[in-house]
Amino acid sequence: MVKLTPSQKDNLMRKAASVRRKIVEMICRGKGGHLGGAMSCVDVLAALFFEILRLDPENPFWEERDRFILSAGHKCLALYATMALRGYFDEEKLFTYGTLDSSFPGHPDRHKLAGIEANTGSLGHGLAIGCGMALAAKMDAKSWKVFVLLGDGEIEEGTVWESAAAASHYKLDNVIAIVDKNGLQIQGPTYEVMNLEPLVEKWRAFGWQVRQINGHNFDEIFPALTDVPLKKGSPTVIISNTVKGKGLSFAENKPEFHQWAPTPEECHKALKEIEILEDKICKI
Repeated sequence: MVKLTPSQKDNLMRKAASVRRKIVEMICRGKGGHLGGAMSCVDVLAALFFEILRLDPENPFWEERDRFILSAGHKCLALYATMALRGYFDEEKLFTYGTLDSSFPGHPDRHKLAGIEANTGSLGHGLAIGCGMALAAKMDAKSWKVFVLLGDGEIEEGTVWESAAAASHYKLDNVIAIVDKNGLQIQGPTYEVMNLEPLVEKWRAFGWQVRQINGHNFDEIFPALTDVPLKKGSPTVIISNTVKGKGLSFAENKPEFHQWAPTPEECHKALKEIEILEDKICKI
C-alpha cells in the first residue's frame, strides 16, 4: 500500500484548509453558495489535485492528462478553489464568483474555465460522461484514468446506475467513481429521502470493486485513490464517508447549510473558525 510521507500529509492538510477558506470567502463575497457539499469533498479534491492526478495546469488540455469530473456540480466552489491553488489561474479571479459573466458559475462550465472537463450540475450525468471518456481511452490504448466525484444524494438518479452497469459491462477499470457520502441532501438525510443502503452491496452487484474510507483522513484517502484499479478489468468505486459542512462547527451535519446565504456576522464567525483551523495545522 502506498503511504504519504509526513511532508506530503502536512502539505495536503495546509492546502485543504486554504481551500476551505477560499470557499467561505467566495460565498461571503458572492452573497451565497453551496457550502455543505463543497466543504465535505475538500480533502478528496486536495489529494487528487496535489498528489494523484496526472495533470499540467499550464496545459489543461494535455492529451495524456487524467480526467476529473465533478458530477455533483453544485460542489464546484471546492473545485474552483482547488484549481486556483494548484495553479490553473490567479487566485484573485475566484472572487468574481457571483458576478455577471463570471468564469465561476454556480455549476462548472467547460466553456468558461479551462480545466473543467464537463458541464455538470444537472445531477446524475457525470458518471456517464466519465464512462464515455474511459471507453475512448481503452479504444485508443491510452493509459490515463477518469475520476468522477458523485454526491450520495445524486446517486438516487437512475442514470448513475445505468452508467454503473455500462462500466462493468465494458470492463472499464480505468474509471474510478468517488461517492462523497456525507449523509445529507437538500431535503434532509439521504436515508429518509431515498434510502440506498446497503450501498456497498449495490455497487458490487453492478460489478464494481468497492473500498470505503474516511474522506477526511489523508492516510486513507491517498492510498485508496492511488491503488486503483482494485482489480484488473473491473471499475472501482471509493465510498468516501464525510461530514457535510466539514470545518465549520455551526454548519457540520446540518442540511440547512446545503445552500448558504450568510449574514456578515456569520461570515466573520466562519472565517474566524477557519483561522483557528489553519493555526492548529501550522502547530502540528
